[in-house]
Amino acid sequence: MSERKVAIITGGSRGIGAAMVDKLGELNYNIVINYNSDHSKAKAQEVADAVSEKYGVETFLVQANVADFDSCQHLVDEAVQHFGDKIDALVNNAGVTNNSNWVDVDHHAYEKLIGVNLMSALHMTHLVLPYMVNHADKDHQCNIVSTSSVGGLTGVINQADYCASKSGIIGLTRALALEFAKQGVRVNAIAPGMIMTDMLRGVNQDELNALAATIPEGFIGDVKDIAGALGYILTAGYLTGQVISPNGGLVLS
Repeated sequence: MSERKVAIITGGSRGIGAAMVDKLGELNYNIVINYNSDHSKAKAQEVADAVSEKYGVETFLVQANVADFDSCQHLVDEAVQHFGDKIDALVNNAGVTNNSNWVDVDHHAYEKLIGVNLMSALHMTHLVLPYMVNHADKDHQCNIVSTSSVGGLTGVINQADYCASKSGIIGLTRALALEFAKQGVRVNAIAPGMIMTDMLRGVNQDELNALAATIPEGFIGDVKDIAGALGYILTAGYLTGQVISPNGGLVLS
C-alpha cells in the first residue's frame, strides 16, 4: 500500500474539479476521482492520466451519483478497497446550477440541485469522517474541503436554489469544524467568485466584458486560483471552520 496520502474528490472531471485534481497531484496525494456519467468518464480519464504522468501519483476513477447515499457508499467503499482505510482528504466539489427565476423553475430541478450541491457533501462527510477520526491527530491532520460560492455569501438573481445550497455548505463546514477540531480533522470551504469555466466560455464577448467590469480587480478568475486556495487549506495546519473566497474583490466576506 502506498505511503502517499489519499484524497477523494467529487466532481473532478472538468473545470475547477480538474484543477483541484492537478493540485492534489502536485501535493503528492493518490486521488480517487468521482465522475457521474458515461459522458464525463472520458474527460475524467484524461484528467487522471495527465496528473499521474505529471506527478507520478496513482489515480483511481469511480462512477457515482453523489446525490444518492448508496452511490456515495459505493464510492467510499471502492476508495477504501483500492487505497486502504486511511483517507486523508475529502474534496466535495460536485455542483450544478439551474439559472432560473424562482417562479419558473421546476421543483424536480431544484430538488436535483440540492441533491448534487448539498446532500452530496452531507453524504460524503458522513461516510468519510469515521475513517478520518480513526487515524487523525494534531500531528497527522485530515482535511475536508467543500466548494461553496460567493452565492453562498450573498444573494444572486435567478440563483435562489443555488445560493441556498452553497449557504448550506458553509453552515455544514462551520459545524463540522467545531465538532471535529480536537480529533485532528480540519473542515474548510472555498467560495469562488466568477471563474472562467465552460459556462462562462459560452457567454458572448460583450457579456463577458460586462461581467469582468463588475469585479474590482477587473478580470475573471482562473480555475488555478481555486486550486491554489485548496493547496493553501490542505497545508495550513491552524486553519479550520473558514470560508476562503477568491473573487477579485467582488464580495468582501
